[in-house]
Amino acid sequence: MSSPRAEPFITGLVLGAGGSRRLGRPKQLLPYGDRPLLGHTLDVARRCGFDQLVVPLGGAADEVRERVDLSGADIVVNYDYGEGCSSSIAAALATVDRRCEVLVLMLGDQPGVTPATVRDLLAGRGDAALAVCRYDDGRGHPLAFERRMFSELADLHGDKGVWRLLDERADEVVEVRIAGNVPLDVDTPDDYQAVLAEAGFTEVTA
Repeated sequence: MSSPRAEPFITGLVLGAGGSRRLGRPKQLLPYGDRPLLGHTLDVARRCGFDQLVVPLGGAADEVRERVDLSGADIVVNYDYGEGCSSSIAAALATVDRRCEVLVLMLGDQPGVTPATVRDLLAGRGDAALAVCRYDDGRGHPLAFERRMFSELADLHGDKGVWRLLDERADEVVEVRIAGNVPLDVDTPDDYQAVLAEAGFTEVTA
């Protein structure tokens, strides 16, 4: 009788390098409850039980290091963060543990994602090369990539690179049903107010 297959080594990658051009101030440091926005997302990631957590920083990197709890994370500085999210993924891949079999990609400015979302994504992935959350109103993060896709991730460009990859590899993508709408992310002041309102924050203290 063969022994049960060991659980795969899973790395969580939280994108935290954005330059916040449309917002006008570092989105990573926006108050969200009693902590900065990126700090909340990292707390969520820690509760996901990842074997490794990698966080690329870029815009306002020094301030983020000072004000955000980065404990337990492998930090990568992406000096090309102005080139879009794909540059952060490429920078982070060199730090991903060799044992990693699955990479879960999360946005640092999307606080509505929960550990349950990530668990459902991984459970629904099966052995697919790529998995994406299918919300009521469309596809959204987090995303999961099997190791054999890493070389293609490294070659992506721009903010929409991962979505182009999913389109190009459509026959290898599993969509995992997640109840509710795609969680809001923060690109503009109006986005930030909407995120606060959705969370029920009428006063922020960070």
